[in-house]
Amino acid sequence: MILTPIAIDDMPKALAAFDAHLDDHPQAQAAFRRIAATWPVRPADQPGGGVDTPAHRAEAVRLAHAHGIETLDEPPSRSFMWDGKVIRTDVEATVIVHEVTHWLCAAPERRTLIDYGLGPGPETTARREARADKRLCFEDCMHEEQQTSLLGVLWEAELDQPAILAFLEQNWMEHWERSSTAAFFIRHAEELFTRGLIDAEGRPTTAREWADARRSVPVG
Repeated sequence: MILTPIAIDDMPKALAAFDAHLDDHPQAQAAFRRIAATWPVRPADQPGGGVDTPAHRAEAVRLAHAHGIETLDEPPSRSFMWDGKVIRTDVEATVIVHEVTHWLCAAPERRTLIDYGLGPGPETTARREARADKRLCFEDCMHEEQQTSLLGVLWEAELDQPAILAFLEQNWMEHWERSSTAAFFIRHAEELFTRGLIDAEGRPTTAREWADARRSVPVG
C-alpha cells in the first residue's frame, strides 16, 4: 500500500528530483532510470500496455521457468506462495515476478523451505507451517525483502511491464524530496550490483540469454 500517494501531475517533478539525488552514483542512477522510463504507464490499447494483463502474467511465468523454477497455476491462498518446490501463479503478474526474485535473493539452502524461511508471506494461508520453517530474524527478513522488492521492480522494467507502479506501491519514493530516500535506494541498488544480481546499467543479470532473446522480439 502506498503510504503517501504522489499526484499524477507531480510525478515528473518527483522523478527528476529523485534522479538528481543519484548524480554521484551512476550505477544506482542507471537502475533508477530504467524504472522511471516505465512512466507514464502505456494504455492497454498500445502494444505491451496495460496493467496486469494476461500477457504480463504469462511472461512472469516464463521468467520463473527461465530460472528453472517450477510453477503451479492455483491461488496461493490455498496454502503457500512458495512451498519449497513451486510458485503458485494464480495472482497478479507483479506478485509472480516478486516471488521469482525472492528465489534469487534467498540463500540456496533456504530455497527448499516454505516462503524461503522468511515466515509466512501475505498470500500464504497455511501460516503455522510457514512460521515453522522461518530461519531469519526480523531485521534480516526485512533486508532480504527490500532486496527482493527492488530486484523485482528491475525485472518488471526488463519485461517492459509498468515497473514504476510496483516502485511506488512498495514505497521506494516515499518522501521523494529527501536525500535519505535516495540514499536508501542507492544502498540497495549497489548491494544488488555487488551481489551480481544486476549489472552496471541496472539490468538483471540472471537468465540473461533468455532476457536478451525476448528483447529481440517486437512487443505485440
